[in-house]
Amino acid sequence: MLYKLLYRFTPYWFGFNVFRYVTVRTVLATLTSLFITIIFGKNTINALRHLCHPNMLNFRQESKDKIPTMGGLLILGSILISTFLWADLKNTYVLLLVLLSIWLASFGFWDDYIKLKQQSHKGLRPLVKILGQIGIGFIVGLILYYHPALSFNTSVYMPFLKNVVFPLGAYYILFATFLIVATSNAVNLTDGMDGLAIASVLMVALTYGAISYVVSNVKFAGYLNVPYIRGAEEVTVFSGALIGASLGFLWYNCYPAEIFMGDTGSLMLGGIIGLLAIIVKQELSLIIMG
Repeated sequence: MLYKLLYRFTPYWFGFNVFRYVTVRTVLATLTSLFITIIFGKNTINALRHLCHPNMLNFRQESKDKIPTMGGLLILGSILISTFLWADLKNTYVLLLVLLSIWLASFGFWDDYIKLKQQSHKGLRPLVKILGQIGIGFIVGLILYYHPALSFNTSVYMPFLKNVVFPLGAYYILFATFLIVATSNAVNLTDGMDGLAIASVLMVALTYGAISYVVSNVKFAGYLNVPYIRGAEEVTVFSGALIGASLGFLWYNCYPAEIFMGDTGSLMLGGIIGLLAIIVKQELSLIIMG
């Protein structure tokens, strides 16, 4: 919400007027999360390395047995701080993204912590983990469907095909739940390979960030024949925070990796990708990008 405070100074200097533009705030959100991740990355790695005794990670490849996990905490912190500074926290879509991020990161951290304490690759019981994912997915679906101010479009659009639409109605709640669970687990499967998970998330975040900007503009949406989504411009700012955090984390996660995001990050990032696709009405495009 820092941008609102700065914007109030516009009468004193016209330069503060730039903070009302989504593009400016998106760039600032990207840079903020990028610098936070890079600046605090080393200290986070050292703290996690001290916490994660090497012997507790011997289920990984031999060359990676000393690499700490739980790096998702760094990503989460960077995204949240940047979002709180530059996005409109009254926007329902932003609040849903923040809620989902904290929820899934909490379950992921719980899973990572159990692995750490038990010195085993067996963490949280699969049933508990999947119920946690289903829970937040169902909550998100309910809010999108029933929130009176959203008037959310519950149709699914076929990419690249004009007027091919699948109206789901109340069944969209179940569809949204399935999508969030699926993407959360999909990213979770790729963690542990140097740079693969975060690089994939980065590319998808760039794509959905651009799409959210387009669909939030009536003229752009009409010209490109995509559904207009009121309020989606703030999703662009959140996507910028995600992009910056991903770039910063990639610096430490690319080969040779110094840190892994663990379930703390992978469950969260996968869920975010799923929710972004839902908000910008590009659910089926995940098949192409995934």
